[in-house]
Amino acid sequence: MGGSYTAFSVDIDSDGWALIVWDMPDRSINLITCIVMEELDALIDQIMQDETIRGAVLISAKSDSFTGGADITMIQMLNQTEGGNSPEDLFEKSSSLSRLYRKLETCGKPIVVAINGTCLGGGTELALAAHGRVMVDDRATTIGLPEVRIGIFPGAGGTQRVMRMTDPQSGLQMLLQGKNLTGKKAKSMGLVDVLVPQRSDLVPAAKKMLAEGLSAQKPWDQKGYKPSGAANIYSPAGFQLWPAANALYRKETHDNYPGARGIMKAVYEGLQLPMDQALAVESRYFASVLQTPEASNMLRSLFVSMQALNKGARRPATIAPVQLERIGIVGAGFMGAGIAYVSAKAGLKVVLLDRTLEAAEKGKAHSDGLMQKAVKRGYASQEEHDALMARITTSTDYPDLGGCDLVIEAVFEDRDTKADVIASISEILPVDVTLASNTSTLPINSLAQNHVRPENFIGIHFFSPVDKMMLVEIILGEQTNDQALASAFDFVRLIRKTPIVVNDGRGFYANRSVMAYLLEAHLLLTEGIPAAMIENLAVQAGMPVGPLALTDEVAVDLAWKILQATKADLGPDFIHPAQEKLLQQMVVEQERFGRKNDKGFYDYDGRDKRLWPGLSDLVPQITDPDRIDQIDRQEIRNRLLMIQALEAARCFEEGVITDVREADLGSILGFGFAPFTGGTLSFIDTMGPARFVAACDELTKKHGPRFAPNDLLRDLAASGDTFYGRFTEAFTSVA
Repeated sequence: MGGSYTAFSVDIDSDGWALIVWDMPDRSINLITCIVMEELDALIDQIMQDETIRGAVLISAKSDSFTGGADITMIQMLNQTEGGNSPEDLFEKSSSLSRLYRKLETCGKPIVVAINGTCLGGGTELALAAHGRVMVDDRATTIGLPEVRIGIFPGAGGTQRVMRMTDPQSGLQMLLQGKNLTGKKAKSMGLVDVLVPQRSDLVPAAKKMLAEGLSAQKPWDQKGYKPSGAANIYSPAGFQLWPAANALYRKETHDNYPGARGIMKAVYEGLQLPMDQALAVESRYFASVLQTPEASNMLRSLFVSMQALNKGARRPATIAPVQLERIGIVGAGFMGAGIAYVSAKAGLKVVLLDRTLEAAEKGKAHSDGLMQKAVKRGYASQEEHDALMARITTSTDYPDLGGCDLVIEAVFEDRDTKADVIASISEILPVDVTLASNTSTLPINSLAQNHVRPENFIGIHFFSPVDKMMLVEIILGEQTNDQALASAFDFVRLIRKTPIVVNDGRGFYANRSVMAYLLEAHLLLTEGIPAAMIENLAVQAGMPVGPLALTDEVAVDLAWKILQATKADLGPDFIHPAQEKLLQQMVVEQERFGRKNDKGFYDYDGRDKRLWPGLSDLVPQITDPDRIDQIDRQEIRNRLLMIQALEAARCFEEGVITDVREADLGSILGFGFAPFTGGTLSFIDTMGPARFVAACDELTKKHGPRFAPNDLLRDLAASGDTFYGRFTEAFTSVA
């Protein structure tokens, strides 16, 4: 009965329960598209008008997911506002899904959503708009509202329904953090009604809810409804929560994210209104946030570009998929051990090789520790732990690498050591197997000279810690062929990391920008700026961690070694003497190597840390209150961000990085460049190249030639062009 649908099928049983199965053809996952919205609207009409239907169950036909949320084209449609949509048009477009869900919510017949696998964004909002929710209780099934992480917020009723269905403190955490919830967590919060052991139990449980008289009227649509507890803004509980919540919001975001600010406003105002008016408030804030540069940039980088790059936008299209089953890792230190773990977790067999079996076993123990922690926290089973550990084989013999489909060299960052290891590996590898080096600074071309087949050699630069950091730089040498690039690319995608492709050069892309960030902080310190001020202003500017703390994490002695290697290779003019003096004092004289020995710019006691009191003796800092008040804090924020963006622009001009999307996404995922900006090049584009160049010129006058704009920036400034305006012809948006 009813209309004909392409994304849905409807079957009405003898009890009058309609089973609606969502199954988008030619898609591995259901997504919310314009067509899906049109068909869902027609389905709601059918439910309302067909007298044989007493209620409905909505389930996905996809075995591993309910929905991934909005399709990328939907996001692009909303994001293309500049010069194209009036505020009224934007509001109409952006509120259409909210109106559709409200229609479902008030259709007069009960609807249950049955959730298996991933259910994100607009899919979770759809579930919340329904009258009941049944969910599989396993680790693969989660619900979530991650919109704040890409610059916006749930705009289809999510902010209003979450805050009315759970306690406001938990609701705010869910909305502002954007994390996924397991079935148990969602049920404990009141967002899910029933949990079932497996997918086959979903429909019976949903129909049981309907048969037991599930109400088709939500509590907030019943006469006399009032929010309870802290959801009642002007209650004693409300007075306890909301001032503290606002303070916490400021502390966590520094008011840099309009999406998070929109959440706070929408929930605070919406809870004081009836649902229809509350949804209108949410929609108005949603449309307002969409028009901000922060939302535009974050959507582009963290949603559109990330999807394109993860799908293989930079992979050689002519090379067939590389079948990887067994990989070798030479070097079982912290990085090699981390690579072994993520590889085994992805289902690969791993040969972990080191000079001694003891060292190799110690590297394998790293995986054991991570898996034991996952088992303890309920994220993995003991069987999964045992299976992962069985996939890792330790060795001291190079011939054991012979059956590997890819080999990664991950030994200590020393040119001679790497040269010897690469030469030894290349002697036993078949001609069609790629050898990769996990190097963070050493040029790939020089390392490739030690391989008998340099065309099969490539760089795969992981970031620490490997299990947590999502970015991987794939580094091309002059002779690297497409087969090697495809092998590296397919490996990175298999372990669920985001790859960016860069050309060879000292420090490549991410580390060049990171070192510029650290250099600026070290020079600020030598200028007398208090260490605490440097750290706090960096975080206020949007960086996830202060540059002195980051130096400790990277290792102060490693920064010193990189500085000395640069000096040896390029000469003293390529390092800053003030930074060299500071690091020499820290490493050589004070033996403060960073977190690795619990002594760096900070002192460490387990997870606790505090700035080293002796730092002010090593480098005198301004303490006079009058002089401190005169410090230009905005200039310090600008210096810390602009020096990174400037280095990115230089990398782009030099051809180290060739895709603006990769420059932006790489800067966020690789070194945490203020995510609200959309990345280094988006930061320049939003500021405007002309304004950015003028600011750089002023900083050059005050602080030296490291701030001098490069020719490309001056050309963009003179032409009125931008990075995305000039350099996006090479790629098109992914639909």
